[in-house]
Amino acid sequence: MGRNESGLDRLVRVVIAIAAIVGAFAVGFGSVGAWILLVVAAIMLVTAAVGFCPLYRLFGISTRKAAS
Repeated sequence: MGRNESGLDRLVRVVIAIAAIVGAFAVGFGSVGAWILLVVAAIMLVTAAVGFCPLYRLFGISTRKAAS
């Protein structure tokens, strides 16, 4: 499992996760919408932390520059 996310991609994922957490708070943590947003936030944070996105692998996408 090699990395397939660039630094910018990882940063964007963290920003999306923060926005999803704020959205979950705004909707109310007991609602279904809030749980969906929290799951999205968790996925974004995990993929940003490890630098690997399984969907990118599935579709053959990589935003990371090749090692020189």
